[in-house]
Amino acid sequence: MNKSTFDEIRQLVYAHSGITLGPTKMALVDARIGKRLRVLNLPTPEAYVEFLKQRGNQEEFTHFIDVISTNVTSFFRESDHFDFMTDTVKNWAAQGQRKFRFWSAACSTGQEPYSMAITLLEALKGFTVDTKILATDISTEVLELCKQGIYREDKIDGVNTLQRQKFFNRAADPAGQSTEKFFQINDEVKRLVAFSRINLSSTPYPMKGPMDMIFVRNVMIYFDNELRARILSEAQRLLRPGGFLLVGHSEGLTGQITDLKLHSASIYTKPDERSASAMTG
Repeated sequence: MNKSTFDEIRQLVYAHSGITLGPTKMALVDARIGKRLRVLNLPTPEAYVEFLKQRGNQEEFTHFIDVISTNVTSFFRESDHFDFMTDTVKNWAAQGQRKFRFWSAACSTGQEPYSMAITLLEALKGFTVDTKILATDISTEVLELCKQGIYREDKIDGVNTLQRQKFFNRAADPAGQSTEKFFQINDEVKRLVAFSRINLSSTPYPMKGPMDMIFVRNVMIYFDNELRARILSEAQRLLRPGGFLLVGHSEGLTGQITDLKLHSASIYTKPDERSASAMTG
């Protein structure tokens, strides 16, 4: 792949997903584009770019973003966020809240929303509640894996033994090619999660909210400041007063104009104006 073709691909990726590819990613992109060249029987990356630019190729753009997107995740990644979630929802439930709504904005292969669901099932045990998690991603390919909820044993390292026994069932390799151990999320967990494709660069989002908690973790590092600002504006719109936005440990809102207030490291809250008015009234 030559530099001019790589630059064209960078522009296409940004235009269709908001993802900013750095200049050091050429070899990675070349390898990933190779998958589509083989499927489409195209000879070169240059031919693939011309194919993408033809009118009516929206389906191929979906495949294109699928192969470019980075999907790195694990169960209970950045575990302190799930400890915070446990303490917070227990407190809300003790105060009488019975309806809970959450959003995993870049759910990748599903470990984050399923970790959220397991956390909620454990934290809200004994309460009769209405709980839903919306899990979204730009990649149709990973969303299909999410819906299956089948993971190789080494992919559930963050799940403790009791959780594994209670919330997972043994499963066969979905590809039928491996003798390794696989585990599948059980129906009790799956019932809490609805998966949908959302491109975070296409604002406004179709949801109305309000959300109690939004996870937008380890994804904004791929976006420029303009798109980050739009994502944060939508998160602020969707959060209920007193709700929380959680970002990755390596991320933050420094330099962003927002009404969200820092609660603790990588956790922000939407101020509850009613509570503030009551305190100052």
